[in-house]
Amino acid sequence: MRHPWKFPVALAIGILLAASSPNAEILTIDSDFDGKLDQWHTLAEDGKTLKIEYDKNGDGKLDQVDIYEGHPQPVEAKLDRNFDGELDQFQFYAPDGMLLRVEKDRNFTGRIDRREFYSTGPHLQRIETDENRDGQMDLFQFFSNEERVTRIEYDKDFDGKVDRWEYYGDGEKLISASFDSNADEKPDQWQYFLDATVLSKVEFDTNFDGKVDRWEYYGPDRQLERVEIDRNFDGVLDMVQRK
Repeated sequence: MRHPWKFPVALAIGILLAASSPNAEILTIDSDFDGKLDQWHTLAEDGKTLKIEYDKNGDGKLDQVDIYEGHPQPVEAKLDRNFDGELDQFQFYAPDGMLLRVEKDRNFTGRIDRREFYSTGPHLQRIETDENRDGQMDLFQFFSNEERVTRIEYDKDFDGKVDRWEYYGDGEKLISASFDSNADEKPDQWQYFLDATVLSKVEFDTNFDGKVDRWEYYGPDRQLERVEIDRNFDGVLDMVQRK
């Protein structure tokens, strides 16, 4: 289901009634008995709930809409988190109530800049964010069933292509990182780490043929110790330089 980036929710009761299906019934409720109406339940002819709209802070503007579509639990929830009259968070559910996806406008700019994807559990599976707010996602985090980071992908130059990959092990420690330096969507440099922060080895594909042809080895003191090179790109080392 698609949504416009900006969604006005400050609607008068008369507008709500006029927009309803002629076969639908709207049940209006003052849930906290303060003399102000704060819930509007739209019911189908068979009595099943289609949606419930809320004014939770009593300011006269809707700040949550739960979409049921006849299911016993919501299949979508739309929220106005900062009560400015604009919906800025959308939550999507399976018919059994399991959370599937959350979309957020984190900075209340009128543009979705974060998406969270969930698997059975629910377990957080992936987060996508738009770091430069240009309308396309450029940071992708992947999680294990224990919701620990296993991989992060970046579009560092914001061209719509991933150009950096990071891989994490136990304790979410960085194991390795790879880079695409020529924008062909394939890594051509690989970095390997000890204890997340100590660089131990770097591999290069200097001619971008998909094969490593240069190796750099680093000691515990982070100093370069040895360089190995395949100068004619035949897959055989032909130069070793020790520092």
